[in-house]
Amino acid sequence: MQAMDRHGDIPNQVRAAAQKKVLFLPHALRQMLRPDRMISRLEVRQVIAQGDVIEDYPEDPRGHSCLMLGMGDGERAVHVCCAPKEDYLAVITAYLPDEHEWSEDFRVRVKR
Repeated sequence: MQAMDRHGDIPNQVRAAAQKKVLFLPHALRQMLRPDRMISRLEVRQVIAQGDVIEDYPEDPRGHSCLMLGMGDGERAVHVCCAPKEDYLAVITAYLPDEHEWSEDFRVRVKR
């Protein structure tokens, strides 16, 4: 089953909002700039443009949001949590998924 089938229209909403403007929230920038991560804005934009929605949060109090998985520099997995708004896409956070908290393909949270 493709991400679009499981998560409705959220991938299209994310990409449409990103076409207008991408707003990196302060928390996202702090997480991206951590020395152990150093995730570029370009990597985040690549995830938004080409990644898959792996979790959908339609009831998020801040508004409908989702978690996306894509490949960054050197083919490393990058997770981006974002929320499409009418005039922009809010990037809530971005991080490198921990192999102890995620399945081997970084798509499913695991309980250990």
